[in-house]
Amino acid sequence: MGELTRRGAISALALPLAAGTAASAQAATQNETPKPAFSFLLVNDIYRMNAEDGRGGYGRLAAVVKAERARGVPMLFCHAGDAFSPSLYSGFDHGAHVVTLTNMVAPDAFVPGNHEFDFGPKVYFQRLAEAHFPVFGANMRDAAGRPLPGHHDRKIFDLGGFRVGLVGVTLAEIPMQSNAGDLTFAPVMETLAAQTALLRKEGAEFIVALTHTDRETDFKIIRSGLVDLLLTGHIHDLFVYWDERTAAVESSHDGNYVTAIDIYARRAPGRGGASRDDKPTVQWSPGFRVHDTLLVNPDPAMQARIDAFENDLSKALDVALATLGAELDTRAAAVRYREASGGDVIADAIRAMSGADVAIINGGSIRGNRIYPAGSTLTRRDVLTELPFGNKTVVVKASGKTLLAALENGFSRLDARAGRFPQVSGVRVAADLARPVGQRVTEASVAGKPLDPAAVYAVAINDYMLRGGDGYGMFAAATGGAGNGADAGNRLLANDVMGWLREKGSVAPRIDGRIRIDQQAAEKSAR
Repeated sequence: MGELTRRGAISALALPLAAGTAASAQAATQNETPKPAFSFLLVNDIYRMNAEDGRGGYGRLAAVVKAERARGVPMLFCHAGDAFSPSLYSGFDHGAHVVTLTNMVAPDAFVPGNHEFDFGPKVYFQRLAEAHFPVFGANMRDAAGRPLPGHHDRKIFDLGGFRVGLVGVTLAEIPMQSNAGDLTFAPVMETLAAQTALLRKEGAEFIVALTHTDRETDFKIIRSGLVDLLLTGHIHDLFVYWDERTAAVESSHDGNYVTAIDIYARRAPGRGGASRDDKPTVQWSPGFRVHDTLLVNPDPAMQARIDAFENDLSKALDVALATLGAELDTRAAAVRYREASGGDVIADAIRAMSGADVAIINGGSIRGNRIYPAGSTLTRRDVLTELPFGNKTVVVKASGKTLLAALENGFSRLDARAGRFPQVSGVRVAADLARPVGQRVTEASVAGKPLDPAAVYAVAINDYMLRGGDGYGMFAAATGGAGNGADAGNRLLANDVMGWLREKGSVAPRIDGRIRIDQQAAEKSAR
């Protein structure tokens, strides 16, 4: 079987897909339903507490976990990361409520994602101190190269009489994507090779990698043959793969779909010789079951806890700021790909509130992923849903050369819909994606005048970009961090946006051509 995405996976995987091991074939001939030896349940990338349009949220996830545990099949419930942030409530409690909810569903293994570090390593370790679930991170070390307290590299579980080895790894790029401080992240493949060798030496018969990794890395893991099963997160796809040797799964996002993987296994006798190669081997095949949580009733105890959190939030957040005279678009497909009205509003707000000449905001920091229709009233809740990371507004003094490098970086990975795509204010820019990376900007102007490489501009960005996030290291390199005339301030970016909206009272966002992309090249890149 090849890759299945959202469009085809649900109907195709409504029933177990138990490919022919000798055990399942024998059971089939006896008209018996084959029984799995053990199973796994995977969730990943949960950014909201509650359901949306009837799907997802911790209440429905808890119901799925409870039902899977009640089957009586030995099971590991695994979480592939991105939980502490960027939920709406995380802007207030830095993910403490997420730990409460995750403790209630009690995963058997959790691997951190990049968003676990959005509030810095100190907060990360505070959350871990509250966690009652095991955390795996074999490629995570402190600045001195030592294992992190409270983390496992690997572990062997006895499941249904089989020795199942599990290793956890996360993105090596986390220092660029989040705020991990001086924590270090070793290369994924190098770490997996070392850890799986140790698991085999320790007697593991079946090996699972629990990862928070991009799809390119996922396929490197699959092709390597290092593991039998890959449980991954980060891309947000419903992804199911089986090539007769390695199985791999990602469970969409937000608990919308939760994937169970049954393992039909038996031991095949060795050849009877004296060598190590003659010991029994495990023959196995996977069965995939996708839980569509639209069809699941939420667990009452979990839902009651969610409702209490939501009630606390409502008191602080349901305060009106401004009305919309036109549609506002913050969809990921817009803010990571082209000029978006939601990006224009946020960039205009931070430029106005900071007094900067130019504002650039990375599209990946805008997270609401929705369209607000004309006539809507924007509230504090809306702004914090869009900007949940707690970033601060930073004004840097940057040369035109640095500003141009930042724009080039923003257009460098449009084919991947990367979070670095720039939403801007005060600058008008044109890009041709048929040109090489680093040479794509064909026009740029500030205040109606061509961008001057030697001029110095006041540029409003967020502190994540100043730290080099999403490839924007040119600002830190040019300014020496928050020094050299930079105003790091202590203003939350979300507060700047809320203050601007409150002052305006009403806004009518419209696309004004501040970002122009060669559409033919863009469409070719998207394909």
